[in-house]
Amino acid sequence: MPKAPKQKVRSKKPKRQTSAPPGNLPATFPIVAIGASAGGLEAFSNLLRSLPAEPGIALVFIPHLDPTHESAMVELLARTTRLPVFQAVEGTRVAVNSVYVLPPNSDMTISEGVLHLARRGTERGHHMPIDTFFRSLADDQASNAVGVILSGTANDGTLGLAAIRDSAGVTFAQDANSAKYDGMPNSAVASGVVDYVLSPDGIAQELIRLQKQPSEGESPHDAFDGKERLMKDVFRLLKGYSKVDFIDYKVATIRRRILRRMNINHINELRDYVKLLHRNPQEVEALYRDVLINVTSFFRNPEVFDSLHEVVYPKLLSDRSTSEPVRVWVPGC
Repeated sequence: MPKAPKQKVRSKKPKRQTSAPPGNLPATFPIVAIGASAGGLEAFSNLLRSLPAEPGIALVFIPHLDPTHESAMVELLARTTRLPVFQAVEGTRVAVNSVYVLPPNSDMTISEGVLHLARRGTERGHHMPIDTFFRSLADDQASNAVGVILSGTANDGTLGLAAIRDSAGVTFAQDANSAKYDGMPNSAVASGVVDYVLSPDGIAQELIRLQKQPSEGESPHDAFDGKERLMKDVFRLLKGYSKVDFIDYKVATIRRRILRRMNINHINELRDYVKLLHRNPQEVEALYRDVLINVTSFFRNPEVFDSLHEVVYPKLLSDRSTSEPVRVWVPGC
């Protein structure tokens, strides 16, 4: 009996790229970060099988790996999809219709669409590679960021999903019925930061749909142009629910949040979304929570706090003895 032909494994490393484009601009396609632990390989494989050859997204897989062993994750995933699968290397620019996998003994972040790797730290406590990457993706890609938590134990990824949702991205968790280990998905769901709870196949179908949804600025016509009356209706409903008047809040933020909720609810027209708000108080609450997220962050200006840590404090303390006090005045807030 003739031997079956050996299946080609697409596990080549992408060409190293160390330069980044000017400006911190999001990619023109969604970047989907997928975190998983025990049982996650099977779940992610099922998700990949449900995607077409050109889904119009990039996927970055962050599994929990043994730091002391080589991983066959790339080869195993390459057998389940027509998409090219790469082990991430330092300086790789994320490309559409591609899959990237975190290597063992590494932490990964993304900046201006470029992946950056660092040796896994030796800090005490649990290693949280999913939270690390999800947070950097939220900072880098804003509403283009998508976070997915698949099967696994403990709670890595929950805080990262919150960051993605805060940045107007979209969040998913695997449903308990299909997850071999439901600790990580349940932690995310219980935190209230998950937009969709679905099976891996359902997540794949929703990713395809979301990719086809126009975002603000990409639509052939502005979703909010000439619709001031409808926007006033939205503000009135929000104020009726929360007693908070959002009419003077930053317009771009409000629009991004409304557009995000429209996409989640499979709605293309603002008029139809306002109708949903009128008949569904739960959606008014969901929009209120979405709008409120960005304006309740304590560290509104992270660069200022970074400069305190890197410049101001070292200068204050450089010529002082350990017994000499430092007085700091903080304005009330």
